[in-house]
Amino acid sequence: MKRISILLAALLLLELGAFAADKPNILFLAIDDQNDWIGCMDSHPMVKTPHIDELAAQGTLFTNAHAQAPLCNPSRTSLMVGLRPSTTGIHGLAPWFRDVPQWADLVSLPQHFAANGYQTYSNGKIYHDLRTQPEDTSNPEFQHWGARGGFGIPKPPAKLIPTTPFGNHPLMDWGVWPPDNDDTTKSDWDVASGAIEMLENMPEGKPFFLSAGFFLPHVPVYATQKWFDLYPNDASVLPLMPKNDRDDTPRSSWWIHWSLPEPRQKWIEENDQAINLVRSYLAATSFIDSQVGRILEALEKSGHMDDTIVVLWSDHGYHLGEKLITGKNTLWQRSTRVPLIFTGPGVTAGQRSNRPAELLDIYPTLVDLCDLPELGHLEGLSLTPQLTNARAPRERPAITSHNQSNFSVVSEKWRYIHYVDGAEELYDIVEDPNEWTNLAAEREGVLKSMRKWLPKIDNGLAPGSSHRVLTYQQNTPFWEGQKIGEDDEVPQDDK
Repeated sequence: MKRISILLAALLLLELGAFAADKPNILFLAIDDQNDWIGCMDSHPMVKTPHIDELAAQGTLFTNAHAQAPLCNPSRTSLMVGLRPSTTGIHGLAPWFRDVPQWADLVSLPQHFAANGYQTYSNGKIYHDLRTQPEDTSNPEFQHWGARGGFGIPKPPAKLIPTTPFGNHPLMDWGVWPPDNDDTTKSDWDVASGAIEMLENMPEGKPFFLSAGFFLPHVPVYATQKWFDLYPNDASVLPLMPKNDRDDTPRSSWWIHWSLPEPRQKWIEENDQAINLVRSYLAATSFIDSQVGRILEALEKSGHMDDTIVVLWSDHGYHLGEKLITGKNTLWQRSTRVPLIFTGPGVTAGQRSNRPAELLDIYPTLVDLCDLPELGHLEGLSLTPQLTNARAPRERPAITSHNQSNFSVVSEKWRYIHYVDGAEELYDIVEDPNEWTNLAAEREGVLKSMRKWLPKIDNGLAPGSSHRVLTYQQNTPFWEGQKIGEDDEVPQDDK
C-alpha cells in the first residue's frame, strides 16, 4: 500500500510539472514611491522613461490605476495577499501580516504560484519588510532569494541637504550621489543584476515567477550626474502648485499626512530645495527606467519574451509640491495614481485603458491569465476583460484608504474623498485633472453615488500596528498617538 501511495504521489508531481510547463512565466517589476511621472502617463512633460514607455506600447497601460494605500506596508501587503487595508487593519509601517494571527496563514501571490508548479524568485523590495527572506521555514514567501538591496545605497558621508524638521530623519535627503557617475555601485543596479543573473541561469522545465523591486525614487533620492543632466536646473521642472490650492480642503486633509518625517513645502521653499528635490526625483526615475530596460533586454536574450507576462507597478505615488506638500500619505491623485502595465500572453498590445484599476487586481488577474485555481479570499477584480479590450466595462471604481476610515473613491470622471470625521472632497478629474477645485459643496447627487462604494468592512487596527498610524478621537483637538509639532498641533501659519 505504501509503495502504491508513493507511486501515486510521484505521478501527481509529474502531472503537475507537465501542467505547469505549459503556463506563461511572470516577470514582476515593482518601483517604490513612483508616482505618475512616467512618459506614457502624460503627467510630467519632461520626464524621460523610454524603456517603460516601450513596455507600455507592447501591452496594456492602465492610466487610471490606484494603490490601495499611500504607504508602503499596507499597499504591498494588500497587493500580495489580495485583501484591502480596511479588511486586514494593516494601515501603517507595521505589522508584518504573518505576525497577525488572523492573517498568518494567508496564501500570498508567490506562494499560490509555487503551489501550482512555478519556481519563484525575489530580488529587492517586494514586501515592505525586507526581513522576509526566511531561510528556516517550509513555506517561504519566495523559493529563491537574490539581491537584497536597500535605501540610499551608497550613502554620502553626510546629508546633502540642510537639517530637516521632525528629527532630521536620515531618509530625508536628495541630490547627486555618487559624484563619479558610476551607477554600478547603486543598490538598484544590484537588484537588476540579481534578476538578470536569475534569467541567465533559469532552469528548464518549470515556469518562473521572477520579481525585482526597486528602491528609488523613494527617499533618500540619490542619482548620478548624468541623470540630473537630463533635466534643466531651473523652475521649469516644477509641477504646477498654486498657493491657494488648499483653501477649499478640510482640516482633516492635513492631519492624515502629518505623521511621516517629510518636510512641509514651506521648509522646501525656505531652504531653496524645490528644484533640487524635483530634479532628484526625475533623475532617479530615469535611472530606474534604465534598470527596467536592462532586465527587459535580458528577458529578450533569454528567449522567454514571448512566453512571459510582464507586470510593472508602483506601490503608491509621491507629492513634490502639489497640494503644498512633499511626500505621500494623502488621498489625492499624486499619492494614489500609479503606473500599472501588463504585457505578454493574453494581453492586447498598444492599449491604454482609463477604466479604474487597483493594485488589488494584480493577484486575481495573474491567476486568471495563468489559469490557476481561484482563491476565495481575493477582494480584487481580474483585469483580463480590459487586457483584451481596453473599453470593456468595469463594475466598480478604485478605492484607496489611509489610516482607518479615510477613503478615496475614483471613477473615470470623479475622485471622492471621505475622511473619518465626515469631511468630504469631490473633484472632476476630467475637467480638473490637477484637483484644484473641491466640488463637494455643490454636487450632492454625485457625492451620494460615490458614497455607496465606501468599503463595508472597515476593521480596526491590526495587533502590533505602527505608532505612525493616526486614529481620530471625536471632541479632541488633534489625532491621538502622534507628536506632530512643538505644541502637538498643526501650526496655523503652516496651513
